[in-house]
Amino acid sequence: MSSSSKKSSRSQTLLTNQNLILAGIAWAVLALLYFLLFSAKVPGEDGIESRADWYVLGTNIFEALAYLGAGVLCLRNWRSPQIVSSRNIWLAIGIGMFSYFLGGIFFGYTEIILDEEPDVSIADIFFVLTYISLGVGMILAVASRRINLEKWQLLIVSAIAVFGSLLAWWISMQQEVNPDPLAAGLNWFYVVSDVVLLIIATTLLLAFWGGRVAQSWRMIAAAAFSLYIADMWFKYAQGTNYESGEILEVFWVFSGVLFGMGAVLEHDASLSRTRRERGRKRA
Repeated sequence: MSSSSKKSSRSQTLLTNQNLILAGIAWAVLALLYFLLFSAKVPGEDGIESRADWYVLGTNIFEALAYLGAGVLCLRNWRSPQIVSSRNIWLAIGIGMFSYFLGGIFFGYTEIILDEEPDVSIADIFFVLTYISLGVGMILAVASRRINLEKWQLLIVSAIAVFGSLLAWWISMQQEVNPDPLAAGLNWFYVVSDVVLLIIATTLLLAFWGGRVAQSWRMIAAAAFSLYIADMWFKYAQGTNYESGEILEVFWVFSGVLFGMGAVLEHDASLSRTRRERGRKRA
């Protein structure tokens, strides 16, 4: 066996679905510890408390790698002919993950390197594409199976929709009205998108409840919830004294990790289903 074949075999052994899940959990735990241990502000030479640039850079790295990994894993599902769900679902979610990764890179570059905080930047192009792609992917997931929610499930969806909408509206009312129509329009786009994703995530969580394949969609729903929490906190905390790196921003990392874990669980369930079907044919 050649050395290249040995390396390929070794990498395939390391990148098993179980190891990928463990890696995702480890990344989320490390991110949480990083935020907890180093997020405190320290006084600078001018006496003003702020966070170190290396800490903010680290939060960007944790977030970027989480979404990059999730994007790769979603596209792996898209390329797999054995995947249980529609491959278009994973293509849309994968595009969303890569878009968020690129948006985070541009946002971090503007904030850390250029030391600027514009209301609208090139990062918004990728963030808008993220929400559109995620919305398409999750709607396709709901449409792929007949949804027949019971009354108590409809009540849960309605309650979360009302709560999420009221919270987003209340936070938006606390902010100063931006005179720039483009910035104001983007702001409302993000708010509405977060609420819509929250509603779809709740529907997915209830519709796909039960069964091994459903585990992946529980992770996707949890990822959407995490994205909502981080986005709402970011919107609430924004102001003249806002500075990146608050503890609740770790939910952005959690969201990327959970999307990736959802993709891995779907891939694992699809492989198991294929093996069972082959076993029946041989029998």
